[in-house]
Amino acid sequence: MNDALAPNGLNPEPRTLNPFPALNPEPRTLTPFVCLLLALLAAGCRRAGPQFRLNMEGRPPESVSQQQAKAITEALTGLFGTPDEPKVSTGVDLDLELLRRASGPIAGAPGGQERGLFRRQCVTCHGVSGDGAGPTAAELDPYPRDFRNGVFKYTSTRGGVKPIMMDLRRTLYRGVAGTAMPSFAQLPEEEIDALLEYVKYFGVRGQTELYLFQMVVDDDGALPLDQSQVMEEGVLPAAQSWFEPERRRAELVAKPPPRPPTDTPERLATSIAKGRELYLSTNSQCTKCHGPEGNGQGEQSELYDDWNKRKKGETPERTAELARFFTLPIERLRPRNLHEGVFRGGGTPIDLYRRVCVGIKGTPMPAAGSAPGVPGVLSDEEVWQVVEYVRSLGGSRQ
Repeated sequence: MNDALAPNGLNPEPRTLNPFPALNPEPRTLTPFVCLLLALLAAGCRRAGPQFRLNMEGRPPESVSQQQAKAITEALTGLFGTPDEPKVSTGVDLDLELLRRASGPIAGAPGGQERGLFRRQCVTCHGVSGDGAGPTAAELDPYPRDFRNGVFKYTSTRGGVKPIMMDLRRTLYRGVAGTAMPSFAQLPEEEIDALLEYVKYFGVRGQTELYLFQMVVDDDGALPLDQSQVMEEGVLPAAQSWFEPERRRAELVAKPPPRPPTDTPERLATSIAKGRELYLSTNSQCTKCHGPEGNGQGEQSELYDDWNKRKKGETPERTAELARFFTLPIERLRPRNLHEGVFRGGGTPIDLYRRVCVGIKGTPMPAAGSAPGVPGVLSDEEVWQVVEYVRSLGGSRQ
C-alpha cells in the first residue's frame, strides 16, 4: 500500500475501512480469526442491538484464542454493558442516567428528552464502539478520534494526564478547525453533558479492555478471570485516571499567566522579534517540524501520531503486511502551516499558549513550558513571545 500523500495533502488512492482488521482475505479456509468472528457474531445475534467491537488493533489473528476473546468480551459486557444498555460498576463515578441518554438507538422519551444522542450526532465518524472507525472515517483526514485509550490531543493538562472536562467541552462547543469535527454549540447543555459522560465511559471501558488484553493474552493469564482482580487492577485505576486531573488541578493543569502587554506597536514588535528568535533556536526545536518559515515544511517530513505510528513498518513491504491488522490505513501527520492561521486546538492567545506549553498529546509536538518543580524549555514569558510570533505569521496583529 502506498502511504505517500499527493501535493494537495490528500491520499492519492481511495481508502476503504477494513471492518475486520487482521483478516487476510486470500485463504479460502477458515482461519482462527474467522472462526472467532463467527462465534462472536453468532453470540451477538442472540442479543438485541449492536455490540462493541473487540479491540484487535495491531494484533495478529492467531495471537488471540476464541477462549481468550470470549473471556474478555464477557468481562467487558458484565462490567460496562452494551451500546444499547450501558452499566456502571460500583466505585466508578459515571452518571448512568447521562449514559442512557447518550447511548442506544435514536428515540424520544417522556418529557421531550432526546435519547441515542451519540448515534444521532457522533456515530457516523466515531463508530458505535467509539473506536474512530465509523462509516465515513476512512475518507477523513485526520481520522476521527479513537476514544478507547483516553488520549486527546488538545488539552490543558500536562503530559500523560487525561483531559479535564472543560477541555472536552471546549472541543464540543467549538469543533476542531480544519477537520470534519463540527461545533455542537447548538445542542442543549444537558445533551452536551451526556455526550461528555459517554466519552469518559468509552475511555474507562477502553482502558479496561487494554488491561484485559495485557493480562489474558500478552501475559497468558489464567482463566476464568478473577473479577475482583479485574476491578482492582483494571477498572478502578482506569476510572481514577479520569477523575484525578479534576482533583489535582493545581499540579496537573497548566494555567496560563497573564499575557504580557502588547498594547503599543513597539511592545508588540519587540515580543514578536523575541518570539522569532526562540522559534528558530535549536533549543525549542520548532523548525524541525514546522520549518524555518513556519510553513510546515520542516526536516522531519515523515511524521505519525500515536494512532498511526504502529502501522508503520521498517520497509514499505512490512507496512503493507501490518495493514491487515488495523481497521484504517496508515495516515501521515502533517505539521501545521502557521501562515494559514488555522489551529485545530483553537486560535485564541490562550489556546496557543496551552499548545506550546503542554504540547499536543499523541503527537510529536512536545511540551515546552514548565511544570511544578520542573523547568521547561521555555519560561512563561518566552512561551507568550513564541505565541505572539506564531500569531503574527497567521496575520494577527492584536
